[in-house]
Amino acid sequence: MSSSSTAFSVWIINKAGGLIYSKTYAQGLSPGSALLATFKCEAESSPPDLTSNEYLVLASTFHSIHAIASRISPISGSSGVEVIEAETFKMTCLQSPTGTKFVLLTTPSHPSPEQVLRRVYETYADYLKDPFYTVEMPIRSETFDTKLASVVRG
Repeated sequence: MSSSSTAFSVWIINKAGGLIYSKTYAQGLSPGSALLATFKCEAESSPPDLTSNEYLVLASTFHSIHAIASRISPISGSSGVEVIEAETFKMTCLQSPTGTKFVLLTTPSHPSPEQVLRRVYETYADYLKDPFYTVEMPIRSETFDTKLASVVRG
């Protein structure tokens, strides 16, 4: 059972829609979890985690929905989808001026996902100063993982 301020995961999506970073911080979002609960599947004690391929598909789909929403919005200059809220999760998006999207999946009652995303963006901006990192490419750094975990967990 997740607390009222659980952050499940963070995604960073480049301007082309590629998932360049994904990290899960808490269990609770997984494919089939409702289905497993409904059928009381006893073969597995917990629902399966999302695979890396499923994360890529989800990020790409979100990027597409975000782009469509910004184009069809009746409000001129709309930046696209900012929040998607469901019964069991909230997906909050912060888009940087360069088009990079920072997505935080939390419980619906999380008190400050926007504030967490601003700190995630600041951490990413600091990481861009690393001369060995190529912008828009996947992030594979234990230092970045540690700093981001600190930001997400508060």
